[in-house]
Amino acid sequence: MNPQEIKEFLKSIHDTDIEEIHYENGENSLYMKKNHVEAIVPAVKVKEVPAKEKAAAPKSTIAAIKSTMVGTFAIAPSNDKPPFVMEGDNVKSGQKVGQIEAMKILKDIHSNVSGKIIKISVSNGQSVEYGQELFLVDTK
Repeated sequence: MNPQEIKEFLKSIHDTDIEEIHYENGENSLYMKKNHVEAIVPAVKVKEVPAKEKAAAPKSTIAAIKSTMVGTFAIAPSNDKPPFVMEGDNVKSGQKVGQIEAMKILKDIHSNVSGKIIKISVSNGQSVEYGQELFLVDTK
């Protein structure tokens, strides 16, 4: 994927309600989440958003940790173990906060932000959808 193709791809999804997308084509990979873009493309850089555009958007201090797959949510590694996190806990970016199980496969859910968990939006054992809000984190 060349820089022009990346630019056109980002432009085409900019004004949609798509919150998160992962695109792979051979050895090229592009992951985009509203207000966050990463690209793994040999010898190609993703264009940065100009600073004045970043400054124009109001900053919210509340961020959501969302489900990365469809399955059953688990707040603890097992019923006899303490939960990974509870409301009021401080979390760091990359910290494990839960698990989702689908077809006997467990996938860890990690925080994408640092801050204080203000709400756990789903209960233990609840079925969740891809992109569903699991936690709200106050990042201030």
